[in-house]
Amino acid sequence: MRSRIPRWLGWVLVGAGVLLILIAAPDIWRAAVPLFSPTAEPFIPTRTPAASPTVVLPSPLAQPAQIPTSPASRSGEGSPTIAPPTRSPMMPSATPTGKVSPPAPTLLAIEPTRVLPSQPAPWTFHGLPRWGIGVAVGPVSRYNITPLRLGWYLDWHVHSNPPRPGGVEYVQVVRLRDGQLQPGADTLAATARANPGSLWLIGNEPDVKWQDNTDPITYARLYHEAYRAIEEADPTARIAIGGVSQPTPLRRRYLDAVLTAYREQFGSEMPVDVWNVHNFILREERGSWGVDIPPGLPDDRGMLYEIDDCDNLEIFRRQVVDFRRWMAERGFQNHPLIVSEYGIPMPEDYGFPPERVIAFLRGTFEFFLTASDPSLGYPGDGYRLVQRWAWYSLDAPDTYYPQGRLFDPATGAMTAVGEGWVSIVEQFISGGER
Repeated sequence: MRSRIPRWLGWVLVGAGVLLILIAAPDIWRAAVPLFSPTAEPFIPTRTPAASPTVVLPSPLAQPAQIPTSPASRSGEGSPTIAPPTRSPMMPSATPTGKVSPPAPTLLAIEPTRVLPSQPAPWTFHGLPRWGIGVAVGPVSRYNITPLRLGWYLDWHVHSNPPRPGGVEYVQVVRLRDGQLQPGADTLAATARANPGSLWLIGNEPDVKWQDNTDPITYARLYHEAYRAIEEADPTARIAIGGVSQPTPLRRRYLDAVLTAYREQFGSEMPVDVWNVHNFILREERGSWGVDIPPGLPDDRGMLYEIDDCDNLEIFRRQVVDFRRWMAERGFQNHPLIVSEYGIPMPEDYGFPPERVIAFLRGTFEFFLTASDPSLGYPGDGYRLVQRWAWYSLDAPDTYYPQGRLFDPATGAMTAVGEGWVSIVEQFISGGER
């Protein structure tokens, strides 16, 4: 006959056993913590080589990233505080090399047509400076943005009464989630009526699974729904397609699929007032760092860019020229093109100190301001290739690619890159291209 152990004693013994395991093997507990804790997103490669990348699911769009309100929220004046947009794995699994900045990359063998000196204010478009900014924390009114001479900004959301310090333009961004518009069509219509003439971007990186993650058929349907709601409420609105992460051949195929899907669903060509792209230089490989593969495409690989390619001006220019050629071939040359997001997502210890970021910033401004082509550019703007552009970002928090930020969100102080920005825009405004 077996002896019985009192139930209370059994529980004590079980508890003691668990305690001994945790004390003897603390790594077991530490390994379990990431399962319940937020993880950095995978646009960037991890610092320690790993057998496989960590896949990070996007947070809800209303709060894309759960960051404390004070240093890591984006908001408009009088609107709810909103966190910065979720990002995807932009960097490969690699150990930082600690190398110094390489020589400046060779520019493409494209001879951009210089703007004639007689043309007034070549750095403006529709009366405002061409350059803008993405506001990751905000609100924009928190910072002294006057020296930046901004023409426009966005914060990846829709606001009925956004702050517009100094008359800067606010650009509305409609987000997509689970086959629905966020916000819905009724809110879009109300906001459009309250902000006549606004520029609207329908979606943010629908080609990236860590962002709006929308296949071409669904995107075409949502774009139609948003376009109809906004245009009926405000016929003066300008409506742009959502920016793909980078205009590579793979992403251009995604856009071709969107145009085809729209035609098949609605029996007409897709109405796009303004064309819009992002222009990052990131790896396209399924399950890797970078921007992965667009939803709905069967490919496993696209452009296999490396870390050092992130600021390669030759690639940067080529992607824009190739996209303008794509637009012209599809009958869209007579449309403005904006680059609503680009920048340096790599941290400094991956070889990107402020000096290297500023050099890239200057090179992109020179290209945007001077590149034109009568066979590709926008006829309404002297055949320039790009009409407006926005840098990422004004104030990214430390955990969201801070290397390119112009202000530190924790202190509100301008960074070295911000000071570089001020120098660059002042030189262009004064007519110098030093």
